Order: sequence, then C-alpha cells, then structure tokens
Amino acid sequence: MTTTTAAKPVRGARLALLIGGLAGVGFGIAVLAWPTKAAVALTGVIAVYAIIAGIVYAALGFFSKELGAGGRIGHILLGVLYLIAGVYAFSSLQRSAAFLALFLTVLVGVMWIIEGFTALFALGGSGSRIFTIVFAIVSVIAGFMLLSSPLWGAVFLWWFLGVALVVLGALNVVRAITGKKA
Repeated sequence: MTTTTAAKPVRGARLALLIGGLAGVGFGIAVLAWPTKAAVALTGVIAVYAIIAGIVYAALGFFSKELGAGGRIGHILLGVLYLIAGVYAFSSLQRSAAFLALFLTVLVGVMWIIEGFTALFALGGSGSRIFTIVFAIVSVIAGFMLLSSPLWGAVFLWWFLGVALVVLGALNVVRAITGKKA
C-alpha cells in the first residue's frame, strides 16, 4: 500500500516536470520565432492581470468592513491605478510592450550595478574574495552595458530568455522522461 501511495507524488512530480518543460520549450520557441508578437502577447497578459487586480483592489476598498478609512481609500486608489495601467496597455499593446521591455532592461541594469557594489561591500564576510571581486566587476560592467544601450540590452535579454526557456524546458522534459520510477 505504501508503494502505491509513494508512487503518486513521484508520478505527479514527473508529470509536472514534463508539462512545465514542454510549456517552457513552447514559450521559448515563440519568443525566438516571433519576438515582437510574443512580447505583445505577454504585455496583453500583464494588462489583463492589471485590470483584474484593479477590480479586486477597488472591490476590497468599497466592500471590506475590516479596513479603516485609510485602507479603503488606499485600496480604491490602487485599484484605479491598476485599471488605468491595464486599459492604457490595451490601448496600445505594441507601445506598451516596448516601454515594458525598456523599463525592465533599465531596472535589471540598475539592479546588477547595485548587486555588484553590494558584493564589494560584503567582501569582508565572503568565503572567496577573488570570486566575489570578479562577480562584482562583471555585475557592474554588465549593468552599465545594459544602461548604455537599453534597446540592445532589451533585445539581448529577450533573446536570452527565449534560449533559456528552450534549454531549461528541454532539460525538464528529459528529467521527467528519465527520472526514477516509483
């Protein structure tokens, strides 16, 4: 009886790996084959999320009995902002996709720079000073490279995402197929 009970989670995990891997490969191929359409589609998904989140936040603000006046007003304002962002994104999906790509590229560039300097500031507690210094230098340089040309950086990051999805998805499919049987 324990063999059957133990086999179900293993089969479920393998099935999840297989489905997730196939989805990753599919999305990765879409990103590589149709980069603009995939970016617009992703922006559409984010816009739908923003509209749904806006409705939920506004409803919480209007109908919640537990929130005080500040919490209710905050939820309503947040809901309105989400709704405005979602509707605006839908009004021009291509422009919104381009803005989102540039915004995320600049954000990643800034985060890499901060991550590099943070690694240097934490150098004293590091187990490997040389690797930490190399990491910090590469991180700061990569961050400045993204900030110096956000358009090319966005193209590179999008391409890298597509390749990563295909490779990691394929690896998960292989893991699911070759995994141990319960």
